[in-house]
Amino acid sequence: MSDPLRLGIAGLGTVGVGVVRIIRQQAALLSARTGREITISAVSARSKGRDRGISLSGYAWEDDPVALATRDDVDVFVELMGGEDGPAKDATEAALKAGKHVVTANKAMLAIHGQTLAELAEAKGLTLRYEAAVAGGIPVIKTLFEGLAGNEIKRVMGVMNGSCNYILTRMENSGKTYQEIFAEADGLGYLEADPQLDVGGIDAAHKLAILSSIAFGTKVDFDGIQLEGIERVSIEDITAAADMGYKIKLLGVAQKTGRGLEQRMQPCLVPETSPLGQLDGGTNMVVIEGDAVGQIVLRGAGAGEGPTASAVMADVCDIARGWSGSVFGQPAASLETAQSAQSQAAAPYYLRMALVDKPGALAKIATVLGEAGVSIYRMRQYEHDAPSAPVLIVTHKTTHAALEAALENMHGTGVLAGEPVALRIEEV
Repeated sequence: MSDPLRLGIAGLGTVGVGVVRIIRQQAALLSARTGREITISAVSARSKGRDRGISLSGYAWEDDPVALATRDDVDVFVELMGGEDGPAKDATEAALKAGKHVVTANKAMLAIHGQTLAELAEAKGLTLRYEAAVAGGIPVIKTLFEGLAGNEIKRVMGVMNGSCNYILTRMENSGKTYQEIFAEADGLGYLEADPQLDVGGIDAAHKLAILSSIAFGTKVDFDGIQLEGIERVSIEDITAAADMGYKIKLLGVAQKTGRGLEQRMQPCLVPETSPLGQLDGGTNMVVIEGDAVGQIVLRGAGAGEGPTASAVMADVCDIARGWSGSVFGQPAASLETAQSAQSQAAAPYYLRMALVDKPGALAKIATVLGEAGVSIYRMRQYEHDAPSAPVLIVTHKTTHAALEAALENMHGTGVLAGEPVALRIEEV
């Protein structure tokens, strides 16, 4: 049997402890599957004295993750600290420069600095792996790298933030407002220390940027993502969408078009009968469409100790087996600079508005939509006691530009009793 593969683990939070547990509990299985013993040489974290529910006395301790990353008895630096810059980036760069392979769960660092790190790793002939950075325990990176290697990818989409999906699902099931369920999720510890990373769509957008690079052979382009979180999704929208046969999801979509790379992370409606529409709670789902395979659906736990540690170990095992390859699926030097493109593809839209309750109000809205070239597919007007009348409209396919023009012109009709809400309906 080959020499042991020796790890240095920086970051001993939930995921780091999960990795330690797997290595201890599954030592014989890991050795049988990789042909090598996998061991831990040293660890590092912010606090040495914290009770993590597991003994770390058998491992050397480094206060400085950079020192850990460059130890002579470390073959693979496992970065689980998080953060796009600071110690995580410094230690990762130090590890690569010192000739160490790297496994990371750090989506933010890869979304911002992925190209630079890929070039460094490939120049050194080293492996940089990151299955745990996207969708937790779902092997979506490996699927794109290996299972779909013979496909031209047409579209990647998915629900990639469990906290947002939990909030939207709970709103629907409980009838409570966004503010109420946000407070509940925060109290349960489901949100990041900075909740905007979750509800603002930033966390999910980091993941989408990574998937886009692999799928379409482009440099990671986080700044090119059209980004909108779930803060403005109301219980009224969730209820109305359900009444029309849809669910609202924070949906990431990436596709290569003739205009460039289109990347969107925004609330969308999806048919309630679709796989994405049936996704509840904190579960993640990624849908990939290839020219040969058609559409495949990957579903599973998007976070948590076990699922994310499982993904980390998948990468460690690949390194133990001698896997090598480009960081984003093809040599970093050959990745194209993405030409960012706003969505121009026609799609149906959901519109919710309150109209002044007077004769001809709805006719004026229909006229404005028609003049902009937006055709109405379905419409509902509800009974009401208030001075304004709630109206729902689902359009036929239309362009975003035509819809924006119609919404702008609605303000001149004098019949709006509030700001209209418009959400794209994604066909899946």
